[in-house]
Amino acid sequence: MSTITSFLGRTSGHKRLNGADILTYLYLSVGTLLMFGPVVWLVMSSFKTPTALIQFPPAFLPYRQDTVTVEGYDDPLPLFNVTLEDGTTVQLAQVRRVGIEAQMIDPAAPEEIIRVNINTRTPVESVYFGLENYAEGVQKFNFMVYLRNSVIVTVAATLLTLLINSMAAFALSKYEFRGRDSIFILTLATLMVPLSVILIPVFLVITQVGWNNNLLGVIVPGAATPTGVFLLRQYMLTIPDELIESARIDGASEWRIYLQIILPLSRPALAVLAIFSVMWRWNDFLWPLIVLSRNELFTLQVGLNSFQGELLTQWNLILAMTVLTLLPITIVFAFLQRFITTGIATTGMK
Repeated sequence: MSTITSFLGRTSGHKRLNGADILTYLYLSVGTLLMFGPVVWLVMSSFKTPTALIQFPPAFLPYRQDTVTVEGYDDPLPLFNVTLEDGTTVQLAQVRRVGIEAQMIDPAAPEEIIRVNINTRTPVESVYFGLENYAEGVQKFNFMVYLRNSVIVTVAATLLTLLINSMAAFALSKYEFRGRDSIFILTLATLMVPLSVILIPVFLVITQVGWNNNLLGVIVPGAATPTGVFLLRQYMLTIPDELIESARIDGASEWRIYLQIILPLSRPALAVLAIFSVMWRWNDFLWPLIVLSRNELFTLQVGLNSFQGELLTQWNLILAMTVLTLLPITIVFAFLQRFITTGIATTGMK
């Protein structure tokens, strides 16, 4: 705790905060709020009831109406604070509502029915972090099946992306051949091609090779990424050519140089690309939605769409399942985030 306090209390060389320090902390606070505020709101909303999600003004914490069990009634009755005609406030339980009139009872004396106007009552609420949305979502949602498909797609696609991109980056950074720079520029130029332009051609190719309604149709098409080639190539340029020449003099093959010299030295950049690839593939929705139409092959992102109907959208279940889908990617980022700064900061240094 003392370390955190000393870190948050740092100044720009002065013992007291000056204007620059105040602006810096203000800027960082606003940035943190903009980045993590929606995520925190998502987590809080995943515990809310459907009624609480649509109330205005919205509440940050998940409130639920308190209930009481009264003898003679099968179901628990909702509690309200009711303002009587004499101005006093009492806590009553609602039996039923007819129009603008509510029939209430005193839980301590349930024999007498008290009729009140609904405008004179307010619900008794308390903060409640229940797991009902998660339990119901898992029951209605083939979570384990979709999770398995997402893991298969993400892991296989990430490994394939690392292999293809690292091989291309190795060739473009350590081999001298005619047209090398042109190929690299052409690869980067594909970044300017929108995904919507190539959706139909790629889908036709996938259909022709028989990968429609197949996880291979989701894994293979996006394996080679220009961003990954650029990141790895720029990092591999920092590896001394003398190491490769020495290995060749010792009789090492090109594959051995690639596997035992280039890949180990490129681990920070590979970790960064792995994080990016996992995020891209795990959160991908449009392409799996186009390729897959069988429920047992859906990924988590496509499966979430099943909660959205023409007449009813179960937002409470969507939010709960969205939180569950965010957990794996958060864990992966937590383990690999230390490589991000190293990998990106050293990319392009030569």
